Amino acid sequence: MKTEEIVLGNFRLKYPLERLAPISQILFLDIETTGLLSSGSMVYLIGCAFYSEGNWIIKQWFAQSPEEEGELIKSFLSFAQNYTYLIHYNGNSFDLPFIRQKAAQYGIACDFGRLEGLDLYRRILPYKNFLKLPDCKLKSVERFLGIQREDTYNGGELIRVYKDYTLSHDYNLYHTLLLHNSDDMKGMLEVLPILAYYDLFNSSLKARKVQANYYNDIHGVPRKELVLQLVFASPLPTQISFMGKGCHFKGEGHEGTLVVPIYEEELKYFYANYKDYYYLPTEDAALHKSIASFVDKEYRQQATAATCYTRKFSSYLPQWDILVTPFFKREYKSTDLFFELTDDIKKNRQLFSDYASHVLNAMAVQT
Repeated sequence: MKTEEIVLGNFRLKYPLERLAPISQILFLDIETTGLLSSGSMVYLIGCAFYSEGNWIIKQWFAQSPEEEGELIKSFLSFAQNYTYLIHYNGNSFDLPFIRQKAAQYGIACDFGRLEGLDLYRRILPYKNFLKLPDCKLKSVERFLGIQREDTYNGGELIRVYKDYTLSHDYNLYHTLLLHNSDDMKGMLEVLPILAYYDLFNSSLKARKVQANYYNDIHGVPRKELVLQLVFASPLPTQISFMGKGCHFKGEGHEGTLVVPIYEEELKYFYANYKDYYYLPTEDAALHKSIASFVDKEYRQQATAATCYTRKFSSYLPQWDILVTPFFKREYKSTDLFFELTDDIKKNRQLFSDYASHVLNAMAVQT
């Protein structure tokens, strides 16, 4: 078995990794195998990245033959005991189960459960379409962030390279195999800023400025929209824009703009305890029985869930879960929810910060 170490020198992370754990306790992981199933293939290379004495270092364990696989697994797991936090790319589905099954095959203790973990792939996947990514492969994320790599192979193509190496022990083949893995390790470090988009949806936003904008649409109809100027917890490494749910978002760096339509129309507020109300057809509204009992019987009827409402013309903002109460609807069976843009709400900056997060998550779910 061979081991190699690469010191990355002046490499600096562009994401505050210390939010997750002390940097000295974080280990990055990527493996190379001869197939997708551990039962019929082997792991021939394990790469890790870690921070030590002011530098990021890549360490690689390489099995020169299938007979060295057990030694490789044991050596890596012994090294990993020094860390408490593990970061990988789709490792929950592939790398960790593969190592765990191989360790069991060789009778080696393996306890990833003691480690906190972060799967970068799973963090990004829910926002793939929002970011307009074709897929969530590491190379696709690298291209999105403008990162270039030396290696041109994929893991599948390297299976043949490794088999050729076991026959020839050609140094050039060895270098090719290690380069692919080291590029994956550097790629994981370099794509960490992609987590800023996860933070966009899962950390607090600040609405720095909120204002209404008036305009005429393409048909000349007057429209009204809410414009929120936002500040993000983590700077976005690449400018993005997205339209969804009738809203528009654009963000770059620490700042962004979210535009949400304001609806000026008559909506209905539905009372929950409809058995306590009468519906007045001529008024098209429900009144509590304590008041409506004085109305002639011919002008009233027992309210149902669908007729137990009061109507109000006002300015409304959309919501996709109940963030603000009372909430209004167009009809009882409508799934569209709204809340009234009252004077009190207009003064509530924290509510608009919460609302911005609410809208962005609704837009992401749509995708």
